[in-house]
Amino acid sequence: MQQLITQNKEEYIQTMMKQFKLVDMRDQYLDLINEAETASLGYMDFLVRLLSVEEEGKKNRRYEKLLDKACFESIASLEDIDYTFNLNINKNKIEELGSLRFMEACENIIVIGPPGVGKSMIATGIGRKACENGQSVLFVNAKELVDRLHNEMIKGTLPEVLESLNKIDLLIVDELSYINMDKEKESLFFQIIRQRYEKRSLIITTNLPMGRWNELFTGQLAATAILDRLLHHCHVISITGDSYRVKGSNYSAKKGLT
Repeated sequence: MQQLITQNKEEYIQTMMKQFKLVDMRDQYLDLINEAETASLGYMDFLVRLLSVEEEGKKNRRYEKLLDKACFESIASLEDIDYTFNLNINKNKIEELGSLRFMEACENIIVIGPPGVGKSMIATGIGRKACENGQSVLFVNAKELVDRLHNEMIKGTLPEVLESLNKIDLLIVDELSYINMDKEKESLFFQIIRQRYEKRSLIITTNLPMGRWNELFTGQLAATAILDRLLHHCHVISITGDSYRVKGSNYSAKKGLT
């Protein structure tokens, strides 16, 4: 057996790496061998180098997969935020949230402000950080989410959809503004809030200050019940100032701020 392996080294290596799904090692091991010989690496250092290449490759593939499933509407990152344009955006607070410690504590984020000030950019940037950290994210428009839940309820598949949503580490509900919910849709939205309460994190962006959330729902009682759970463990970011769009910023045209 040893003699056979020696005679067909490259074929054996390729076969074993394919079998064990060592994608990056398989693609790069010959170059890494040459690199190790040139640098006179010892066995231990060479093994570490091999493993680090595979680790980085798997991490990058998982990140790309998570980004695809997240359904972000833009490619904005936290590093893209122009804090000089709007001094009302608290850079230290945003960077703290970008550390994702709020997710470890199962806390929520509500970003409030008029159109165009960067609410969705902030939510997307934090969501991309979560994907980079290997956590699942879903970015969804509030109206589309509520409509989907309602349709799934009619089809009789609501429990499966709710279970699927509950497994997502970070749910981002964008543009929770001016949605005329009836009792049925309101109840469905409340189920999302309730099932994530103190279990998984949620980010909501909205144009409406919380004092006007009764306009979203059937009344103040419903709004209070929802806010009670959202705000118990929550970071509230309130942004004022000019819109990137109104200023005709080239940046907003590229990033699609809302």
